[in-house]
Amino acid sequence: MEKTKINNKKDNDSSIFIRYFIITLLLCIVAIMILFKAFKVGIGEKKEWLKVAEKNQTTADRKINPARGNIYSEDDRLMATNQPLYYVYLDFGSEGFVKDKKFALDSFYNSKHNNVNLLALHLSKKLKNRTQAGYKAYLIKGLKEKNRHYPIYEGRVSFLDLKEILEFPFLRMKSRNSFVSTKEMMQRQKPFGMLASYTIGDIYNEIDTKTGLTKGKNGLELYYDTLLRGVAGLSSGIQVGGKWYRNVVIEPTDGMDIRSTININIQDIVEKALTDKLKILDAESGTAVVMEVKTGEIKAITNMACTAPGKYAETMNHAVADEIEPGSTFKVASMMVAIEDKVVEPTTPVDVGNGKKQVGKRFVIDHNFGRGGYGLIDAEKSIRYSSNIGVAELIYNAYKRNPTKYIEGLHKIGMDVDLKIEIRGAGKAKLKWPSEKGKGGWSDLSLITIPFGYEVKIPPIQTLAFFNAIANDGKMVRPLFVRDIMKNGKSVKHFDTETIISKICSDSTLKIIRKMLYNVVNYHDPTHKNPDGTGKPAKSDVITIAGKTGTTVRATDGVYHSDGYNVSFCGYFPYENPEYTCIVVISRPRAGTASGGLMSGTVVKEIAEKIYASNTMLNISKIKEDSLKISYPDVKNGSYLALKKVMGVFDFKLDMSEKLKSDHVLVYKNEKGLVVRDLPFIENLVPNVVGMGAKDAVFVLENCGLRVLITGAGKVVSQSVTNGSKVVQGQTVMLTLK
Repeated sequence: MEKTKINNKKDNDSSIFIRYFIITLLLCIVAIMILFKAFKVGIGEKKEWLKVAEKNQTTADRKINPARGNIYSEDDRLMATNQPLYYVYLDFGSEGFVKDKKFALDSFYNSKHNNVNLLALHLSKKLKNRTQAGYKAYLIKGLKEKNRHYPIYEGRVSFLDLKEILEFPFLRMKSRNSFVSTKEMMQRQKPFGMLASYTIGDIYNEIDTKTGLTKGKNGLELYYDTLLRGVAGLSSGIQVGGKWYRNVVIEPTDGMDIRSTININIQDIVEKALTDKLKILDAESGTAVVMEVKTGEIKAITNMACTAPGKYAETMNHAVADEIEPGSTFKVASMMVAIEDKVVEPTTPVDVGNGKKQVGKRFVIDHNFGRGGYGLIDAEKSIRYSSNIGVAELIYNAYKRNPTKYIEGLHKIGMDVDLKIEIRGAGKAKLKWPSEKGKGGWSDLSLITIPFGYEVKIPPIQTLAFFNAIANDGKMVRPLFVRDIMKNGKSVKHFDTETIISKICSDSTLKIIRKMLYNVVNYHDPTHKNPDGTGKPAKSDVITIAGKTGTTVRATDGVYHSDGYNVSFCGYFPYENPEYTCIVVISRPRAGTASGGLMSGTVVKEIAEKIYASNTMLNISKIKEDSLKISYPDVKNGSYLALKKVMGVFDFKLDMSEKLKSDHVLVYKNEKGLVVRDLPFIENLVPNVVGMGAKDAVFVLENCGLRVLITGAGKVVSQSVTNGSKVVQGQTVMLTLK
């Protein structure tokens, strides 16, 4: 018996071994076959399979659009960013509509499916530019015309709107790719609206089909276009299981970001001050720029032109592009050259007579001609009173034998230096040289008219840079519009202050010029024997401003018109320790008498005072304690936890003599301070929420099953349903806040 069992066990073991062997053998055979097949496909049939793959895959020819870089203010507030928008088209000439009449009839406007009615209804509700009937007629018109590029909507829609529209009836069909197409456009969004808009710039909205990129049109968008636009990627189509998919071959490289030097707060101040003045003066246009003295960073720049009566908007960058005759602000440059060459001193006398006098071969007129003139004055007063005769005669007498020396002096102090402005289309300063005689060149009158700002072309930003150098101890720095080029929030290139001319004149000359500019605005003779300076309207009681006025007659095709003026003021503040330089130019003011001081000077004054006010920080630890101070603040009833947190921050003590049972409390004052007590709640009765803030009052009442409406702001002063009334579920309680 035992022997039989042993034999059976041996037979079973043998059988199991044979099975394992067979299974292992089969697995090895399968593995060998797989390896053989893999070798055959991968090595032997490689070329054939590659040809098949090529048939199922298109070339990498579709551009993948990169994201254009953003532009930020100096404190990283977004000033320009991308928003893709889309056009949506129907192809009524596709196979489905042309060859398959059943598709066109049944799927689109057959009464059985009713797609055209439903689509028209949805489009009408979403886009609101046509009625349902109007959309139905519009769509059927496209079908009858077999239009291959029929816009569903004439405007552009956002990506989220596009996704929603493509899920409308008929458009959501699986075969829609054959008859629905979209076109992507790129719109530049400016969160701060028109602030510094023309300096930031614009882009062409349409994406270039060859490059897959957007292009800058003007401003910083154009100057830094190659950095902002990035590099397009490439994708190819691949067919898998009868369906086509896009395969990314080259990843796109997004554009870099720019951190500009624009200060949003200062920009807002400048834009409002200029626009308000332009409206009062009914002026044709105006420009204002604020530059930081030490760094040269442009903190604000605005260029406003009248687009309709009482309406102003930016149309071009006048501050940078306009090559204009600067007028009397240029007298400062003339005086600096003469003093530096030691041919004129502040006390050098000059007789300007009654305001009209012949200098050389032409008559020169002062602004007070007809009111007696200034008579015998000196060089300092010729700047203070802005006397054309005074400056013209001083310069003419000093340089008539060698006018080239005068122009060389203007060149030396940077009046025509290349500022390398970061805005395309920037104007260039142009001086006339005695060697350039002939039509439009140097004449016998040039040495007489150039000293007071005619016959030269100077962009406003060039005048600003010159005055900034006066404020900056004689160092002329390049106006900067961009501080950093950034990638992923980190600076990859920082732009440091760039010195153009290390010293425009000697310290002694600079000291004299500064004193002259101070007197233009701040000089006052209490005896009234001497007139105030032309810049007196710019005088401020809160911050000391120094600068120079300018008024020029505008010329059109070389002809000067008495009805057209440019009025300007350029100066810096505070005088004792200059931080900012500012220029304001107003073109063709129609209301009032043209005056650089009264018109442009008052704008600079407002800008300076508001910048000063916004930057003023009070040290409250040094403020004397008010004898009428309130020991404890006015506190609202409501959440105890919120009250405890706030009072803890200010270290106010609370009277907690009674134990609280509620999360909401009543707060009142006594001679000891703030007393906290439970807010009484009685089930099914309306609680008292008077004295609470809106948040706590709504929470308490809605927990009782009541609806709440609020009017006003502050804390609750009355409730429409009296406290203690029985709660009616869903009843509305009107709360009045003050």
